[in-house]
Amino acid sequence: MSTYENYHKTSQVYDKTRTAGGVEIILEALKEGALPLKEQVLLDAGCGTGLYSAALVNEVRRIEAADLNAGMLKIAQAKLQTEEQSGRIRFHETAIDSLPLADESVDAVMLNQVLHHLPDNAADGWPAHANVFCEFFRVLKPGGCLIINSCSPEQLEKGFWFYHLIPDAILAIKEKTISLDTLANQLQKIGFSETRQEVPLDLMLQDEAYFRADGILDPDWRRGDSIWSLVEEKTLVDVLETVSDLKQNGKLEPFMQQHDQARKTCGQVTFTITRKH
Repeated sequence: MSTYENYHKTSQVYDKTRTAGGVEIILEALKEGALPLKEQVLLDAGCGTGLYSAALVNEVRRIEAADLNAGMLKIAQAKLQTEEQSGRIRFHETAIDSLPLADESVDAVMLNQVLHHLPDNAADGWPAHANVFCEFFRVLKPGGCLIINSCSPEQLEKGFWFYHLIPDAILAIKEKTISLDTLANQLQKIGFSETRQEVPLDLMLQDEAYFRADGILDPDWRRGDSIWSLVEEKTLVDVLETVSDLKQNGKLEPFMQQHDQARKTCGQVTFTITRKH
């Protein structure tokens, strides 16, 4: 469960501005497995509203979808009711570091935009991350694949045009975000190997909604990115006033375009792909 976002409320509007970005990267990684796609069991760890499960449920034999938030799971189950009834997907209300799955029972694990919600930090050595990765290692079959979709600290700093309006929130989220090098080293220590990282420069977490410059003024739009829950109320009032002024003066679109330039070279997300041997 997130240490800072109230996903009981967010679940109701989450899908308005979020899509299953990077599914093609996940599929390519799955195809590298020992079994054909149609024979694989995939764990969707921290499945949320089931965006990625819905995109992949017809590609694999079965999905085990796990999330600790009942509100998010309810949305996912409603979305995939037919697939659940047919046994193509099973839902588990559980923390991802204590999964109700047997040892070596899944062929692959995907983790999409979850790591920054763990109660963890660099000063302690990221122990919560290690616990989660050890649990994935346990449930994965030998040769199984782990696919992690996360933002790097650099991408958080440069990959989102509107983050320039909330510098304190950026600092707070960066403290919760493991670096890509540290992530790879931690995976190696646990026993994963063949780790590689891919950055899809054309992927935006909010898809086309990302370019709605005045979206900031819409609470539902803001709920599509958990960083807004780290913005203090007084700061939010000031930010909304600034955005309203920029919009009124015809300067909001140029502001977005100016501060979006770095994203085109650093991207917003990184896919870390590794394997249990």
